[in-house]
Amino acid sequence: MHQPQKLIRLLVTYAQPLRLQLALLALLIFTSTGLQLLNPYLIRSFIDTATTGGTLRDLLFIAASFIVVVLAYQALSVAQTYLGEKSAWQATNALRTDLTRHCLHLDLAFHNSRTPGELIERIDGDVGALANFFSRFAIVLVANGLLLLGILTMLFWEDWRIGGTLLLFALFALAITGALRDLAPPRWRAARESLTNLIGFLEERLIATEDLRANGAAAYMMVELYRHLRDFLRTFLRAYMMMVTNFCVMLGLMSLGNVVALGVGAYLLSLNAITIGTVYLVFHYTRLLVQPLETLMHQVNDFQQATASIARIEELFSVPREIVPINVVAPPLRLPPGPLEVEFDHVSFRYSSATSDLTLQNLSFHLKPGEVLGLAGRTGSGKTTLTRLLARLYDPTAGVIKVGGQEIHRLDPVALRRQIGLVTQDVQLFQATVRDNLTFFDQSIADEQILAALRSLGLWKWYSSLPHGLDSEIAAGSVGLSAGEAQLLAFVRVLLKDPGLVILDEASSRLDPLTERLINQAVTTLLGNGRRTGIIIAHRLATLQRVDMIMILEKGAIREMGKREQLASDPTSHFYQLLQTAAEHSQTLEEVLA
Repeated sequence: MHQPQKLIRLLVTYAQPLRLQLALLALLIFTSTGLQLLNPYLIRSFIDTATTGGTLRDLLFIAASFIVVVLAYQALSVAQTYLGEKSAWQATNALRTDLTRHCLHLDLAFHNSRTPGELIERIDGDVGALANFFSRFAIVLVANGLLLLGILTMLFWEDWRIGGTLLLFALFALAITGALRDLAPPRWRAARESLTNLIGFLEERLIATEDLRANGAAAYMMVELYRHLRDFLRTFLRAYMMMVTNFCVMLGLMSLGNVVALGVGAYLLSLNAITIGTVYLVFHYTRLLVQPLETLMHQVNDFQQATASIARIEELFSVPREIVPINVVAPPLRLPPGPLEVEFDHVSFRYSSATSDLTLQNLSFHLKPGEVLGLAGRTGSGKTTLTRLLARLYDPTAGVIKVGGQEIHRLDPVALRRQIGLVTQDVQLFQATVRDNLTFFDQSIADEQILAALRSLGLWKWYSSLPHGLDSEIAAGSVGLSAGEAQLLAFVRVLLKDPGLVILDEASSRLDPLTERLINQAVTTLLGNGRRTGIIIAHRLATLQRVDMIMILEKGAIREMGKREQLASDPTSHFYQLLQTAAEHSQTLEEVLA
């Protein structure tokens, strides 16, 4: 589909809910257009009345009429500006919402390949460039077309020679603007791409400020920032210079129009074919004739920028969701309440089709409801990948995964993830209240339930120190909280969610022994007595003491799996040898496996 067609489709989609206020906006614009045509006639009447000896009363009446028309035109201009901006914000906010929702539902592979800064610029910057297009593009285009037609009609009414001459001028001006129409969009698109890269670079580096300073990379970062700024300046200047060229052409056309109008007026005045008031009328209409042409030129520039932005927006909308539910049954399959059964049946997975290396290879295992599995293995062995497949953040390359006895690709991903609680070593907290951080903005969870969870997980002392209780603000990124407190808050989230399957991904790997004991108590609260099925990725022996099953991964395949007590007491098992080595050298499993 061509870009103009895509723009029209978007206009219809997002302007339709605003049709009533857009209709009012159209009425305001058309009325103000009529007033623009009326003003020159009043001035001509004033001049001709004054030069032919008209009465003072007539002159005052014409002057008063002129003032009323001018004030009415200004009032309509203010009203249409307000209504136009309001419509623009409503339409573009609706588009931002749809684009944000689409990005939030895209897979992790998509987000891993793009920086948050790039997506912010796509969603906000590119959509912002469409504001004028959504609010008034079509209306202004039609209104100025009617104004142009009205001016030419009035000029022909006055004298066919005037109308014919200025019609030729208008056609010449339209031909020039049409020739310039397609020159700017590629330049504006390049400028927006360069700005997206700059925003993405800044977002990524600002987050890593501490590491950059600590490791002496600030100077290199500044050089890279200069390179991005230089690229953006070059591309923006090319686009801006093309826009300036268009305006210079319009100024030249305006000057040429004045010359034509004064020349024709002087010639006909010398023949006594028109009055001095009509000469002014022709001159004023000619200047007014350039206004719709100039406005159309503005719209062309907006259209060019919108064309560049719409291509990038469509590109983002066209990214498909790879993880979608398969509706093979009705009503939709539901997960059973309570602890969930987990089964992998010959599951393999690779992150990219461009590589032949499998991250997971032919995994098959079965976890009964209420059992807890301990995962061990070297970094890169596939432990985290296995848990991401369970939450269906990725789909396996081969094989079948079942949760609660149901194949997960037949379940709604949202419903599946609602039954899975995930705690990682990196806890994401938001700039929001304690309540919103713990409930993920779910207003249906009662405060009593939150307070009970804080008590059961050993956070009551921390909660008691908060100045405003659950309404206390937490800084984004867990600033002001210890690592242990942030981890325990993540456990509270899971407890409030009450899932049937809990996944702990190295949740205590960075903590001191005292805090680790608190975390272990929280794990017991979550998983004790078979309350929930659990999968624990851990590198510390103490963490694995509570699991029922042990699985050791090596290069994406299962090297060993069995009951923890059995493997720990079997001298021939790999897990037994790891425990012995770790005990002798006071090492973690991660250090032994390395």
